[in-house]
Amino acid sequence: MNGSTDNAIKLDIIIVGAGLSGLSAAISCALAGHNVVVLESARELAEIGAGLQITPNASRILSSWGILSTLAASGAEPTTLTVHRYSNGQILAHDASFDEHIRTKYGAPFVDLHRVDLQRALASHAEALGVRLVLGTRVEDVDFEAAEVRTASTMGRTGTVFKGDLIVAADGLWSKCRSCFLKSSDPPLPTGDLAYRIVLEADKIADKELRGWVERPQCHFWIGPESHVVAYSVRGGKMYNIVLLVPDDLPEDVAKRPGNVEEMMGLFEGWDPILTRFLKNVESVDKWKLMHREEMPAWVNDQANFVMIGDSCHPMLPYLAQGANSSMEDGAVLGGLLKGIRSSVELKERLELFQRLRKARGEAIVKETFKQRQSFHMSDGPEQEVRDELFLRQLGKEIVGEFPSRWTCPVVQPWLYGYDAEKEVDTALASLGVKANM
Repeated sequence: MNGSTDNAIKLDIIIVGAGLSGLSAAISCALAGHNVVVLESARELAEIGAGLQITPNASRILSSWGILSTLAASGAEPTTLTVHRYSNGQILAHDASFDEHIRTKYGAPFVDLHRVDLQRALASHAEALGVRLVLGTRVEDVDFEAAEVRTASTMGRTGTVFKGDLIVAADGLWSKCRSCFLKSSDPPLPTGDLAYRIVLEADKIADKELRGWVERPQCHFWIGPESHVVAYSVRGGKMYNIVLLVPDDLPEDVAKRPGNVEEMMGLFEGWDPILTRFLKNVESVDKWKLMHREEMPAWVNDQANFVMIGDSCHPMLPYLAQGANSSMEDGAVLGGLLKGIRSSVELKERLELFQRLRKARGEAIVKETFKQRQSFHMSDGPEQEVRDELFLRQLGKEIVGEFPSRWTCPVVQPWLYGYDAEKEVDTALASLGVKANM
């Protein structure tokens, strides 16, 4: 730990993983005045994954960092949000001014992006702040006593030891850091669902009606027995992201594999014709097993030199699009809480405060994603009929009370989208007698 002229400590922080949580933490920790290195196993930030829905709780963070404006051409702001019955496309819920309502309520937009566009923008901003990004570096072990990370030897290159004051585990669902922390392999658990992830290019869609859906950004859901679909535009309406959520049929030890287009089409036979017309444009598709993890007793170690964030400690079903958003919240709050610390005692205090704030919220969102699955995956029958009647009773009206779609639910949406990471940090620091915005 290095002191500075104002007696604040300049930490050497090692972040494992250059995903959204790791890069967000890198930016916020650099803004807090610390030295940051990010270790990433991938050799490049490639076009892996597909679309992301960035909700106001995260777009607010991106805006404060000056990143959101640089992504304007890459994103698509959905003007409407619609929930359809699976079999005939019947509209169950519809917000005709979704973009306007979101900006009015939360002062920040709802933006759909391609994951790699966001990841690269975050990486570029982090490096501009002096963060060192080391690609092609796989972590092999963590020494918690010495606060050291040892990387594996690859491609004839010997492994390296990185030593710091704080190690941040942001290495995702299959976190090596988590296994080291728990001293066991601790594999993630299947949720029972899998996702077909599809990206279509607008200029390759011959059907003019479908192409119009892509070019005029909207968000559509189709909900049905044990399955649902979400579709939205990215890259300024030039691409269409479709995610099909269905029961998991992958072997227990397989997390991802190429899918069969005919098999996929068979699962959605009898669904809304406009959806199946979109699916006829699919040439190839991958299947991704959706995983989760048990809640952890702690995200911070006893030595207060290690903390976990993002999917390494609270992976969640994608049914509220909060995996990415909550990961960026984690990163922003962590760095914010590390501003102006003056001793190792204060570091421990701030990390414990981070855990107290973020663990409760992360785990609450995880639970809500399973509730959303239950609401969207009902088989036809009495329970589904009650749900649809609740939908239709409020169609075209201002929604009141709990609502089956949390995307426009006046009970759930405010605590998801209204969260302000900067205010959370300021309030938390004030509770410690520390001035905000130091």
